[in-house]
Amino acid sequence: MYQPAITGTGVFTPEETITNDELVVAYNAHADLFNAEHAAEIEAGTVKAKPHSSAEFIFNASGIERRNVMNKSGLLDPARMYPELPPRADDEPGIMAEIAIKAAKIALDEAGLEASDIDAVICAASNHERAYPAIAVEIQQLLGTGGFGFDMNVACSSATFGIQVAADMVRTGSVRRVLMVNPEICSGHLEWRDRDCHFIFGDVATAVVIERAEDAKGPRFDVISTRCVTQFSNNIRNNNGFLRRTRDGGMEDRRDMLFMQEGRRVFKQVVPIVNELITSHLADEGFEADNLKRLWLHQANKTMNDLIGKKVLGRTPEPHEQPNILQDYANTSSAGSIIAFSQNSADLVDGDLGLICSFGAGYSAGSVILRRVA
Repeated sequence: MYQPAITGTGVFTPEETITNDELVVAYNAHADLFNAEHAAEIEAGTVKAKPHSSAEFIFNASGIERRNVMNKSGLLDPARMYPELPPRADDEPGIMAEIAIKAAKIALDEAGLEASDIDAVICAASNHERAYPAIAVEIQQLLGTGGFGFDMNVACSSATFGIQVAADMVRTGSVRRVLMVNPEICSGHLEWRDRDCHFIFGDVATAVVIERAEDAKGPRFDVISTRCVTQFSNNIRNNNGFLRRTRDGGMEDRRDMLFMQEGRRVFKQVVPIVNELITSHLADEGFEADNLKRLWLHQANKTMNDLIGKKVLGRTPEPHEQPNILQDYANTSSAGSIIAFSQNSADLVDGDLGLICSFGAGYSAGSVILRRVA
């Protein structure tokens, strides 16, 4: 058996940024257009008027201030309100593979590796641009890695589940090095015309290199233990898929073909699941919460994260103990906890313990205990 370790991380951030103020201007203009177009139905009570949004509402509800996206103009067009990403020819790289590779090259450089050193590629993300062939296999070819690749989807928990799979493969010796990538173009599955969720997501890609600790060329984070848990719930869902063409009648207007969430139910049900996962995971490995120097949590909602941190630690976490990147990136699904880890881990010293945890649709939650080795 071999000790798996994280030796490199990478974050690719799209250039285009949308602030809350910009988003609100576009959304409110769309709401006005909608309300004018449906004035008669609204007056008759058969259609609900769309209320205005505000930057204050968005920040208070989520802690988000801005987000990065692959396409800004389409999202801010009140008559459109979804990204404009032109189709690509079959012989062109897919957009998910393209941004994954940008993050992967940063992670490989940090680990001191070449693409040819990688034995397996895992593409773990909440939404994939096609069913097959696997995005991971395309990434493998474009990067020039050896071995094999496959896709995973456990929604917002995809990255921690991907780390577990990669760590298990390295631990058993079936591979020596794994590249796990999380290309998240969340703007494509969000209903930007819905006031209750139009502000939630942003786009990004992250990457993590997991290899044998003995092969590390510099400082590393040993993967001490991983744990995953799932519990079925439809409270976060996206019902789109290849079977939609088999169901006739108004399919283009079905709201559930995009991101759907029963927010209050999710908050109430997910927090206990995550708290139990982290506390039991630590206890079973012989650790106490006070042993943790850092909590890198899924970045979905600041209030939720603050509550989870308080429950786990038994006190309000200090800002450096539980870093928050949500204000700058918004919710980037599986990539959020990896961004937090990548940007807030270099200051830890030899022997420090930290924990990555992500959670979301499924319900699903994953916990990864790490130890810094200088």
